[in-house]
Amino acid sequence: MVKTSHTEKSKHIPQSKMNSVKELTELLKTKKTILVADISNIPGSQFQQIVKKLRGKAIVKVPKKNLFLRALDSAKKEKAKELKNFLTKPVALLFSDLDSYDLAAELIKNKSPAKAKAGQKAPRDLEIPAGPTDLVPGPAISELGALGIKIQIQGGKIEIKEPRVVAKEGSSITEGAAAMLSKLGIMPFTIGFIPISSYDDSEGKIYLDIIIDSEGALTSLKDSYRKALAFGVSIGQFNSQTIPLLIRKAGSHERRLIKVISGEPDEIIVQKEETHIPSKKEEKPVNPTEGLASLFG
Repeated sequence: MVKTSHTEKSKHIPQSKMNSVKELTELLKTKKTILVADISNIPGSQFQQIVKKLRGKAIVKVPKKNLFLRALDSAKKEKAKELKNFLTKPVALLFSDLDSYDLAAELIKNKSPAKAKAGQKAPRDLEIPAGPTDLVPGPAISELGALGIKIQIQGGKIEIKEPRVVAKEGSSITEGAAAMLSKLGIMPFTIGFIPISSYDDSEGKIYLDIIIDSEGALTSLKDSYRKALAFGVSIGQFNSQTIPLLIRKAGSHERRLIKVISGEPDEIIVQKEETHIPSKKEEKPVNPTEGLASLFG
């Protein structure tokens, strides 16, 4: 049996594939971050829009798995080879000089609303709100009725009388609910690249479960600030944030101390007493010195 050499085998590899491996190898060698993103169920037009928005921030490639594996071997990036474990679904590879989390944040920012499909799990309670709609009387009346939604006709259009949850969080969305949500322009899902893992070449690390929650992070930051500020005031720490609160606190203590020294009660308690209204004969002129005389005996 005649053995074929590696050179003879390489002759059978199309030039386009060789060029692709060469390009991927160069990107692996020169870019700081290689991020693997899930692109399942993303329409082609939506994919192109995201790629366009990422221009100048990341180079997006969707190579065949075997070509990327060849590029990994060629680039001699041992740690980066762990990325092959995350190529089990349709993915895009993003090559960038941005930090892994900064790049992931860009992907989250470029997500767009998407319609619900029958069989999908509701990400939250999906409610059809009360109020006017652009739906005209006709088949929509029975469709809304099938979902238990109360309606009335106003100005030739259907108006929903009461809000109605058509899918509970975590439950499967029915075909009727999905169709009505779509007709009313309610889009409860988002479409975009979902970060799976990322390789940081400068640190030689693989990052997993890259979760970017801007709103949650902001809420947590505000809560931490509030607690830190309260603690700073309690221990009397002086800085630009605590000084106004410390002055206010000192003013409050001053007022309380004055009340204690003067004997002034914190609260004035008014008691109901029977009042005697004197007749004109009983009325006597008020002597301003009478009170002083009683004080000095």
